[in-house]
Amino acid sequence: MNIHDPGDGPKLPAVASATANQRGQQHELRQAKDEAFSAFYRATVRSLVGFLINQGAAVPVAADIAQDTMLSAYERWNTIDRPRAWVHTVASRALLRKMVSCEEQPVEQVPETTSLLADTDMIGEWEARHDLLPLLRALPDRQRQVLAWALSGFTPGDIADQLGMSDEAVRASLYKARRAVTAAIKGREEGQ
Repeated sequence: MNIHDPGDGPKLPAVASATANQRGQQHELRQAKDEAFSAFYRATVRSLVGFLINQGAAVPVAADIAQDTMLSAYERWNTIDRPRAWVHTVASRALLRKMVSCEEQPVEQVPETTSLLADTDMIGEWEARHDLLPLLRALPDRQRQVLAWALSGFTPGDIADQLGMSDEAVRASLYKARRAVTAAIKGREEGQ
């Protein structure tokens, strides 16, 4: 006796269809993630390099740290609540680790240019046009760090949250940094 219920038909195509739907949804989610991250990357990476330069990094070092930070951000993209603050925090910490490690990595040739590092001749011209860089580099580390965050558009409250400082300490460091930069600019002008 052959008992056959038409409802017991082949289930394999239904499973394959469900798996295909899942793959399609995963593809759409990944595509949405890639598009969102790409927009964030384009809007943020150059200013992140500038932020690191303002903290005392050389241009090639700043570009490398920014790229590494962006790679980490992409890997964690779905778990990051405030991506702009996150990349600035991670990059700042990476720069501090690099500065503290005191590792020298001599090279025989200047690294090849990338989209983040324009023509190497242009780097020197860019630095020369930015008179603020030598002034920033003359500041104590904490003042330079806090001022770099402020120049990147973060409020004292944001800076305090990201650096684990009190609002008062951030405001005091900003005040001292701005006062020192203003005095240096006045000194330059009087010396001319």
